[in-house]
Amino acid sequence: MTAGGDVSIHVEEVVPWDAPEGQTGRGLQLCTSRGDIEAVIHNVEGSITAKAVIWVYGARGGFGSPADGLYTELADEMKGQVTSLLLNYRQPNDLAECVLDALAGISFLKATNHTEIALVGHSFGGAVVITAAPLSDEVKAVAALSSQTFGAFNAGIIAPKPLLLVHGANDTRLPPSCSEQIYQWANEPKELHIMQGAEHRLNECKEELRDLLRDWILAKLG
Repeated sequence: MTAGGDVSIHVEEVVPWDAPEGQTGRGLQLCTSRGDIEAVIHNVEGSITAKAVIWVYGARGGFGSPADGLYTELADEMKGQVTSLLLNYRQPNDLAECVLDALAGISFLKATNHTEIALVGHSFGGAVVITAAPLSDEVKAVAALSSQTFGAFNAGIIAPKPLLLVHGANDTRLPPSCSEQIYQWANEPKELHIMQGAEHRLNECKEELRDLLRDWILAKLG
């Protein structure tokens, strides 16, 4: 899959990988033309679904999701209906390379017959998913949580794919004005939810965020 110009990434092989402690899915390593990407997949083996979610993280990468492990919990909760792929970055904090990682994840899911894909990113990962979304026809919906604005300037070309923005009102790392700015750049359909009392990692609104994300993903993937 290509992300503009001659910058490309190709998944050459997928091999098992020991997922870190606390991850309940199966570890996979996507061996690509630009290096190996660590991933954790949550699905019911043998099930047939075209729906999938790719979950990505902040600037440091890893698998420490926002809202106290919400990614993993939602991936498990939805796995009977939606395949989830949790992705680490090869080069954390390098936006272009991290976008390519997301595109590699999309390529892997497409090769396994997933054609309806949502992207979810937190913090730096918000910019990753906003940048990646217009580059793939398989992406049908995008959610950015506590997103930074750098790298999110192209939010206006995500449409007609729906965009969900969520931000904590008490975020002191990236203020809620970041998501408000992205909302202004974006075109309909779009939603903005400012969570009162919540900080950057959104731990304080975990249950509300769980319901919002689950229902939104299932609705947008049809």
